Amino acid sequence: MNDNVFGITDLGRQRQNNEDAFIAEQSPNGRYIIACVIDGVGGYSGGEIAASIARETILQRLANLSGEVIPVLTDAFEAANEKIWHERQAVKEHNKMACVLTIAVADLSSNQFYYAHLGDTRLYLYRDGSLVKISHDQSFVGFLEDSGRLSESEAMKHLKRNEIDKALGFKLNIGNGDDIETGQSPFLPGDMLLLCSDGLTDMVDKATITAAMAADGSLKTIGNKLIDAANDGGGKDNITVVLVRNDKEKQQHAATKPLENAHPEKTKIISDPRRQTGATNAAGVKRTGKSYKGWAIFLLLLVIGLAAVCSWQYINYGGTRDNSVLPKKDTSANVPRQRNPQEIKLQNAIDHTKGKLLVLSDTAFKSPVIISQSVVINRDSLYIKAKGNIIFKSDSGFKHPAFVLASSTKSVQFDSVSFQNFNVAVSSHDQALQLKNVRFTACKIPVLNTYTFAEKKYISGGPNAPAFRADSLAKTK
Repeated sequence: MNDNVFGITDLGRQRQNNEDAFIAEQSPNGRYIIACVIDGVGGYSGGEIAASIARETILQRLANLSGEVIPVLTDAFEAANEKIWHERQAVKEHNKMACVLTIAVADLSSNQFYYAHLGDTRLYLYRDGSLVKISHDQSFVGFLEDSGRLSESEAMKHLKRNEIDKALGFKLNIGNGDDIETGQSPFLPGDMLLLCSDGLTDMVDKATITAAMAADGSLKTIGNKLIDAANDGGGKDNITVVLVRNDKEKQQHAATKPLENAHPEKTKIISDPRRQTGATNAAGVKRTGKSYKGWAIFLLLLVIGLAAVCSWQYINYGGTRDNSVLPKKDTSANVPRQRNPQEIKLQNAIDHTKGKLLVLSDTAFKSPVIISQSVVINRDSLYIKAKGNIIFKSDSGFKHPAFVLASSTKSVQFDSVSFQNFNVAVSSHDQALQLKNVRFTACKIPVLNTYTFAEKKYISGGPNAPAFRADSLAKTK
């Protein structure tokens, strides 16, 4: 295997034992890369044991990984949770043990990754110099940071930073609600995934992490830099980092070199030397005649075309006595529509929301939200989640896409919204769009996707099989 997965864990500067664990290896069938970071809940007896139970259970459940990946991941989480729960009940000293974890499974053959997450360990995607946080911290402070109510620096210093809402071992059943966060996303050549415990993100800000990942070097070099940065910042907790890289080369075909001495073959004319002058002159006269004749025909057709255009203009724009029977030019399409207050509020929320999460509540946005101008998403990444019943509906006569993802946008996810009566619901590009529990009603084109290619390059390949699936019931985990 090439330099595409690496994991490291460190005690830190202030802890006596390491409650973190990790997985960084290929699946037994060689198709997938399995990356996982597990953090035993600090301060509780048995956190190290909980992390070890979770690691062993996940490896067992993923030993024969194939087919749909996310259901296997959630099953592994549920199995690990049940084992930790029973250990809590059986051993009095372990009655408060738990762990949080994030797992990513990369399928390089299809350029996709899948993930499952519980707690405040984190998953990041690094692409083209940008670091995007994929997972969401399941904690009070994490919610405040993701929703833009706290800045990164404020969240890092918050007194309740390490208080979590969800973890393996907190309750017996985690399979019936929204405890486990799951998803999938494109994983393109050159992309990197970073999974880490809060021992890194409590000490090192996003800008420093991005700089370390942007520097040239092996995954081992990057991982050691991140560990050193966390220790230099204080090393208050155990620090664990797992990195995955899609090290596939972008497919490019070399241009075929043109032949240097290639010339079009000329037609040879064999003539009688005794009549060479006369034949040449005759040929010249014929060619000249054809040349003039061609120009004459061209000019005649041009005159006829201009006359037809003038006649059409005359007939359509005022040259008849009874204008009521003539088709009139429709200028309504050129008149800009006025956005309604809900549209303005929606566009402002998208433009000015801090962080990557935008929650649309049906108490703030009354359904249906009528769309009369395209809503443009011009951000690096955004997660739009509906709370309640949020329906976007086309205004009468509106023919354009409801939402347009700008060319600079790398990742947008819609969660639990509905679209009605649009010619095009969402205009996206490349593989920037993700959908979760999204419904389309009477939409001619639900998603219009375009691809961007390098100028004057030879392009090969094709889009992967669509990752969209239709379900009769909403996804609950």
